[in-house]
Amino acid sequence: MEIPAPATLVLFAIATFLLTVSPGPGVLYVTARSVSQGRRAGFVSMFGIEAGEVVWIAAAATGVAALLAASEQALDMLRYAGAAYLIYLGIQRWREVDRPETTERASSLTAMFAQGIVTQLINPKVAVFFVAFLPQFLDPSRPIAAQVAALGLVYIAIAVAVDTCYVLAAAALSAAFMRSAVARRRSGRIAAVTYAALGVAAAASGVKRS
Repeated sequence: MEIPAPATLVLFAIATFLLTVSPGPGVLYVTARSVSQGRRAGFVSMFGIEAGEVVWIAAAATGVAALLAASEQALDMLRYAGAAYLIYLGIQRWREVDRPETTERASSLTAMFAQGIVTQLINPKVAVFFVAFLPQFLDPSRPIAAQVAALGLVYIAIAVAVDTCYVLAAAALSAAFMRSAVARRRSGRIAAVTYAALGVAAAASGVKRS
């Protein structure tokens, strides 16, 4: 398999680290789940996020990302879909706060995993990375799929390491400070408002650009 040069892999690794370590919808989703529902929920959510990223890597390898890059309307639709979904998650999280604690803890792990996938599939930051940024590390004269596969492995390895740190830190914070019902409700409402604010910001950036 023809992989990119070592210098290219290092530069890509640095770019990936800067993307994944900066707070965004994916990090927020994982952190919010870890704080409010513990380490197990955080890791399930993280695996959903990584599964969404694998889909983006496959899209980049098969040329779907290139098609999106060529269509400004498609990118706008993705942006607004992501904004709407983030607002929906904010509303849903706000409603969960007011439910009995036993109901909230019974949230389906499958649903958390699925929400993680969707959150990352329509994450504008990740979309821009794979549609516009990753192609800059590819050599058109060599097999594209092999290069994307190699870069994808680097991306997933770094993303898993970074997100694991977020999960462990957030779960530790939850264990230390979120023992009371009042603290859990407040953290849930803060997460809900932040989700909605990110959605509004994503939609506003699309309106401003157009």
